[in-house]
Amino acid sequence: MSDTPRILIVEDDIEAAEALSEAVRDLGAEPIVMRNYADGLKAAGLAEFKVIVFDRMLPGGDGIDAIAKIRAAGSTALVLVVSALGRAANKIEGLEKGADDYLAKPFDGDELRARLRALLRRQDMVVLDNDLITFGDLQIRMKARTVHVRNAHVPVSPKEFELITFFARNAGEVVTRTQLLENVWNLHFDPQTNVVDVHVGRLRRKLEQAAGHPVIHTDRGVGYVFDPQGSVVG
Repeated sequence: MSDTPRILIVEDDIEAAEALSEAVRDLGAEPIVMRNYADGLKAAGLAEFKVIVFDRMLPGGDGIDAIAKIRAAGSTALVLVVSALGRAANKIEGLEKGADDYLAKPFDGDELRARLRALLRRQDMVVLDNDLITFGDLQIRMKARTVHVRNAHVPVSPKEFELITFFARNAGEVVTRTQLLENVWNLHFDPQTNVVDVHVGRLRRKLEQAAGHPVIHTDRGVGYVFDPQGSVVG
C-alpha cells in the first residue's frame, strides 16, 4: 500500500480542478477528482483521504452540506471549502458547518498550497517520542487521533480533536478565543460568531460526562482553562 497521501477534490470547473490537482501534486500527494456532489460524497466514503477539497456550487448540491454527512460516515479527513462565494458571511457559514478552512476563488496558487500544506501537517501531527499525552485518567493519542478517559473511548470530531490538542499543550493556562480562532480555525480576524463557543461547549460536555467532573473551565471575559485533573475550582 502506498504511503502517498490522497486528497479528494470535488470540483466541476475543469480549470479549477486542474489548478487544485497541480497544487496537490506539488505537495507530494495524489489528487482524486470528482465532478459533482453525489460522486464526491460517495468517493469520500469509499477511501481514506487526508484532506477533502469541496467546491460549493456543484451539480447536485452545496459542498458545505456534504461535511456533516462525511463526518457521520466516519471520515477523519480535514475539509477545505473552495468557492466563488467568498464574502465573510459565506466563509463564516462554511466554518460553522464544519469546514476546517475556507478559501475564496479566484485563489492564489501559493496561498492554496500553503493552506493544503497546513491541513496535511495538521493531519500528520506526531508528538515525537510521546504519541500518548496523559493527564491522569485522560489519554490523547496523537497518531490515532483518539481520546480516552479511564480506557473508555470519547468520540470527538476532527475539530474537537484539534481543540483538545491545543488545550493540552496549554494545560493550566488561560486560552483566549483569539488564540483558538488563530490556531484551530486559522482565522486571523474575529468573525463575530459563536463558532468557538459552540465547539468548546460540545467538547466540554463530552469530557465532563466521561470524566465525571469539569475538564474545561471558563474564565469569564478572558477565555478557557484546560484542567483535566480538576485542580481548578469553579
